[in-house]
Amino acid sequence: MNNLLKGILGFGVVGVCLFFVGTMQSWTLAFTIINLCLISAVMALGVNIQWGYAGLFNVGIAGFTALGGLAAMLVSTPPVVGAWQAGGVQLGISFLALLAVIAAMIVMRKLIPAGKLRSLFTVLIIVGGFFFIRYFYAPAVESIESFDSARSGFLGGLGAPILFSWIVGGFFAAGAAWLIGKISLGLRSDYLAIATLGISEIIIAIMKNEDWLSRGVKNVSGLPRPVPYEIELQKEGWFIERVSAFYESSLPLEEAARSDALQQKLVEASSLFVKLCYTGLFLAVLVLLLWLAHRAQKAPWGRMMRAIRDNEDAANAMGKNVTRRHLQVFVVGSAVVGIAGAMLTTLEGQLTPSTYNPLRYTFLIWAMVIIGGSGNNMGSVLGAFIVWFGWIQAEPLGQWAIDYSTAWMGDSHALRAHMLENASHMRLVIMGIILLMVMRFSPRGLLPENNRE
Repeated sequence: MNNLLKGILGFGVVGVCLFFVGTMQSWTLAFTIINLCLISAVMALGVNIQWGYAGLFNVGIAGFTALGGLAAMLVSTPPVVGAWQAGGVQLGISFLALLAVIAAMIVMRKLIPAGKLRSLFTVLIIVGGFFFIRYFYAPAVESIESFDSARSGFLGGLGAPILFSWIVGGFFAAGAAWLIGKISLGLRSDYLAIATLGISEIIIAIMKNEDWLSRGVKNVSGLPRPVPYEIELQKEGWFIERVSAFYESSLPLEEAARSDALQQKLVEASSLFVKLCYTGLFLAVLVLLLWLAHRAQKAPWGRMMRAIRDNEDAANAMGKNVTRRHLQVFVVGSAVVGIAGAMLTTLEGQLTPSTYNPLRYTFLIWAMVIIGGSGNNMGSVLGAFIVWFGWIQAEPLGQWAIDYSTAWMGDSHALRAHMLENASHMRLVIMGIILLMVMRFSPRGLLPENNRE
């Protein structure tokens, strides 16, 4: 069976599963899963660009996702004027001082030859710069975080439309990837894995602890939306007319009962309409990125990247700058992950730094790429839908299976109660089973890369 038929079959099975979720649970839940699958597909596409195209092992996906989420907050939230007045100037001076220390370090290392004198000046600049920066930074942070700390306590953002943050999130992640790549690429591959993991944890730690930047663990909620609010839709005349016409046959005839029933339908329909709007936006981004990734893969650049991935020594002997090309693809893939991070924060409507954990934003994304088929863009998308659907539905399905299989024990049985309480662990069990089955019967993934392309 070729990849086209496999893809049609795979997406068809996922579509049937989503249809059953919509009919047996709720369509709002079904479209919530679809939206998260689309965002996960964008993340998996970014990782596939790095690993499938060039063989770069990035285990810092959570950090790049967090940078995208930070961009969504910084772009969309309005600036906190009082916080800027309290410590904005001092904070700006501290950053200028940091730039001055970096410039002094660069100039010193150019003027003084390597030796003990250079080492001495390096230590003096670092230690002196630290205390000089902290002299302005510490009081600035204290003033900002103490300003109306219950509701703000941070500087806020630009107050721009949140859709712009999707582009900014890509640039944030690309900048971090460029810095990591300049340091780590060209060395052994395990150095890149260590660097991405370490930088990822540093990024998340900064977001958790620097309240002046992102409110830390207090979170930033109520981010603006690119789609209508449910409460506003329920008051719009055109929306009321369409919902009323759609449910005309099922609404009761009595005026009071009809009004109550229509209000209930409006609540359900508004929630579904908002989910559909998000689906349209996320699908448009995914299709655009897929098209660009496909064009790049078919172009001479893509063939060159696969040649470097398969045999770096041969590519280097042919005059290709392997380190430079690795840096390019690493930056591009990380930018895609940053875009997905901004999309996720837009969907959730809040920035929650404590949720960026490696299980959700590294292990699952890698599982999507491996199951779908590394090197195949559509395979990564299919893997994202399969893995995220399984991750979401594993707990309720596991609880149902445990409840059904242990019903004969009786409600008071200790083993039955223990198994029901730990039904959430079925997620890990099911993910492990899916990975084992795919690796056993399709080692290259469900949609493997076509080497003839």
